[in-house]
Amino acid sequence: MKRSPTFGGFLALAAGLMLASPAWAAEARRAAFGTLPDGRAVEVISLSNDRGFSAKILSYGAILQALLVPDARGRKADVVLGYDSLDGYLQKPNYFGSSVGRYANRIAKARFTLDGQPYQVAANDGPNNLHGGHQGFDRKLWTIGKVVSGPVASVTLTYTSPDGEEGFPGTMQVSATYSLTDKGELAVTYRAQSDKPTLVNLTNHAYFHLGGARSGRGVEDHMLTIPAATYTPVDATLIPTGQFAPVQDTPFDFRQPRRIGDRWRDGDPQMALARGYDHNWVVTPKPSPSIHLDARLADPASGRVMELWSNQPGLQFYSGNFMDGTITGKSGQIYRQGDGLCLEPQVFPDTPNQPAFGSARLEPGQTYEHRILYRFSTRAKR
Repeated sequence: MKRSPTFGGFLALAAGLMLASPAWAAEARRAAFGTLPDGRAVEVISLSNDRGFSAKILSYGAILQALLVPDARGRKADVVLGYDSLDGYLQKPNYFGSSVGRYANRIAKARFTLDGQPYQVAANDGPNNLHGGHQGFDRKLWTIGKVVSGPVASVTLTYTSPDGEEGFPGTMQVSATYSLTDKGELAVTYRAQSDKPTLVNLTNHAYFHLGGARSGRGVEDHMLTIPAATYTPVDATLIPTGQFAPVQDTPFDFRQPRRIGDRWRDGDPQMALARGYDHNWVVTPKPSPSIHLDARLADPASGRVMELWSNQPGLQFYSGNFMDGTITGKSGQIYRQGDGLCLEPQVFPDTPNQPAFGSARLEPGQTYEHRILYRFSTRAKR
């Protein structure tokens, strides 16, 4: 498995390079973005550098609201779907760019057992728990902590989840740090601590379109690579069956670059259950200290390329199956099925109920840390 030689020290390395070259300095700024119905203010933190990259993060939901990336000709475009104002995130959130938890993805029948104690959590996806429940971390107002300009621009947001929130045990202290380097990289680090044994699985739910969120076309022509030989098939409620199925000779084989639309609608029973791709790939057997390559996404039309690295074992690829034309996003664009895709590194869905999948347990005194790196580059347009 290919490993990143740079993540552990890339921030320090970037800092050293930028100190030597002040013109590469990155900037972080705060501004108002809107007001919640209860009167609390929501801010947007803008991270930018002089190489044409910028990111906007909301204090509501620790949302990645915008990510501007140059194409092969140097033209910038926002490559994440979402809304131009707070109202959209409140009325039809769809997890656009959100930080999701306590448990990203699904827990079967919204139940699990911890140390012999059964827990019933919120059932917000049919019989199952999805992305933490009705009021998960994506619908919370986070506190803005450190906002840093300099060699690397960054912001850290925090949230305290009380014991029993959405049915989960333990008071959990959570942080999300977004960092923009001079190299075309956006790093997102999630950390969590709890005062009781509990579950944790945090990730970012950005919807990507490397041609631009305002392009008006789908992602079927994007080329995707996922270095995984197996995936976890699902049942009718999208809960893994417990199997580790080989991807070979199936629409789930992305070990070599493949056009996403090639087998999107070829009648595979798993694709029919999920209305497209909404499955977990087994990239590594368990979480690791270092990050590894989870996916590579390329848009031949714009020349933009994104590599996704993380230290988590699974990758959920979701092809935007439930966007049905009733959502009006940025610049009045109507979002339809396949207009964006999600690549969500995480532990496997329903891990708390499936021992063969490992563990999502967090003990008091431990620190959960999930590191994600989005690395952008370009290649010549087709």
